[in-house]
This record gives sequence, C-alpha cells and structure tokens, in this order.
Amino acid sequence: MAGSLVLRLGLLAVLASKAWASCAYGTLLHPRAEEGTVDVNIFGYTGEIGPTKWVALSAENALCSTGTNQSPIDMVDGAFTIIPAAELGLSIPDMPEGTEFENLGTTVEVVAGEGTMAFDGVTYTLQQFHFHLPSEHLDNGTSMAMEMHMVWEGAAGEIAVIGAFIDIEDGAGGEAGAAPNATAPAAPVNTTPEAVNSTPEPAATPEAQQVHRRRDGFLKMLRKKSVKKTQEKRQLPSIQGHFFLVNTPSTGVVTASTLLETVLGSVEEISEPGTVTKTQPLIMSELVNTLAAGSFQTYNGSLTTPPCSEGVRWLVSDQKLSIQTATFSKTRTVIGFNSRFPQGALGEPNVLQQ
Repeated sequence: MAGSLVLRLGLLAVLASKAWASCAYGTLLHPRAEEGTVDVNIFGYTGEIGPTKWVALSAENALCSTGTNQSPIDMVDGAFTIIPAAELGLSIPDMPEGTEFENLGTTVEVVAGEGTMAFDGVTYTLQQFHFHLPSEHLDNGTSMAMEMHMVWEGAAGEIAVIGAFIDIEDGAGGEAGAAPNATAPAAPVNTTPEAVNSTPEPAATPEAQQVHRRRDGFLKMLRKKSVKKTQEKRQLPSIQGHFFLVNTPSTGVVTASTLLETVLGSVEEISEPGTVTKTQPLIMSELVNTLAAGSFQTYNGSLTTPPCSEGVRWLVSDQKLSIQTATFSKTRTVIGFNSRFPQGALGEPNVLQQ
C-alpha cells in the first residue's frame, strides 16, 4: 500500500511539472506555448493516465468524473438538433504559405488563427484543428476511422468545436478495383483498437484489456439507454434566427479530402512528441465547401480531454471526409489510440459515478 502511494505521488509530481495541452490548446482556456516550443500532454488514453483516471491527475479535472454534459456522445436520435451549415457563415482563408503542424503527445495539431463562423449571436475564430483515432463521437452507434476537431473561440472565451468524421477512401464500398465514389455514403470501417491494427501486434497488456472491456461495457450501456423518439416530423424552436431541422441522424456523403492528404502527408516529420514542422500550402476552401454542403448536428457538451470543461458548443458535420489507406497508416503510427470513450446521455449522471 505504501509503495503504491509513493508511486502515485511520484507520478503526480512529474505531471505537475508539465503542462496541460488539452483539445482547447490555443484558446483562453489553454494559451499556446511560447514561440518555438510545443506543450506535450501529460494525460493519456490507457492505464494510470487514461480517461478513467483523469480525475486523479489534477483537481482541475473534477468534471471528467462528475460532469453531466460530457463529450463525446453517440450521435443518435434525440441527442442533438440539426442546423443547416449555411446558417453559420463559415469562412476560412487558404494558407498559401502553409502553417505549423505540431505533435502534442496525444494528438497532432494544425495551427490556424484565422477563419470565422457565427452561431447563436457569437462570432468565433478558428484557433486550430487536430485529430482523434478512432473517432470519439459515434455515428449512430458506429465508430469511424478518425475524427477531426476544429476548435473555435469567441471574444469572451466561448468555445465551439466542429467535428468531422474521417473514413478510409479505399474502404468506401463498391466492387473491388472500382474508383472511390465521392458522392455516396461509405460503408463503416471497423476501427476498434484491435481492428485498427492491420499487422500482427503483441498481445494486449492486462491493463489495456481492462480499458477495452470498460469501453465495450459503456457502449452497451449507452445503447440500452438510447431513448427512441417519435418518427413524426415536428417543428423545432429557433435560436436567434437559426432554425433547426428534424433532429434525426443523417449519414451525409463521403468526400475524398486533398486538404487532409496534404496535412497528414507530413505527419511522419513530427513523429516525436514536442516536434513541429510546416505544412505545404493548405487550400481551406475545399474543406469549407464540403462542410457548407451539408448540416451540423449540434449539442452542448464538453472538452473531450482534461479538464473536461463543459459549456462547449459541438457541431458535428454530416459530411464525412476520407483519406487513403497509406495516409491513415502513417497517421496511426504517429498518433496511436487517442479516443475518449463515449459518455452517458446528456444531463444524466456521469458514467464514472454509476
């Protein structure tokens, strides 16, 4: 017991000497490090620094185990409302000179600082976008290969995040050898931690197996608790001029993304935590046009990393993006597994308190 306590205190002492590079990195919640340096995350996704232990890493992380509006969630009927993307006035300028691309230890992040959108009377500026593997949100019960989070900040510190599912282009369905269909929904890709690894790997440690069992248990619990809503169409309220549509899940379309190929094409240059490189020119208008063609599934949730702050406006796009298998493989090698397990229904007790 004493040895365990000493070990835990030692771990906390090490953590205290580092910084929290959360998914709000670059905002007022977590300002960016000084120029030339990159904050490396001190939390993780398995074992003693995994999601079930985040609350033990710092008192600031209390909401990770007590919050009742935590993200990510399963995007099922009744969990969100839908807003047409055109209502946001989404605008992101191209980056002809490229921009910084950083390895934060638990994700890789593209630095932005320009780009605007407006929602519910607040004008937001794009700060950065980063990636999770596999997806953190579930698409009506299905995990996708990856998820991109675009983090936006309002003048008063309001946080909004656009989430976009990423599929693997070579697995987009159709006959063998056929060209990818960029206008039809793709077949879901099995991206559990086991299925993501296509090459033989050593047997999982008991700690990793326990994490996987807990995740599977949470998923089963959430599916049992999913509330079935009426299928009748109904008018939903407006929020300061934004009129919501019927809140049923929408599969959207899958579009091959040259932008993501460009960004992730240099991911091997930042294979070590704390490293940074510069991307090739980024044509952000491609992404804007893709997102603007669809709708957003919106709800109020939280950061998906410590300190799990709530009051975050989530906008999950129904327009899926796709990348080549080779690009996914390189990205997986650098990022690894960095997905928080789906949380309980909004407003219900935290899953760690049940």
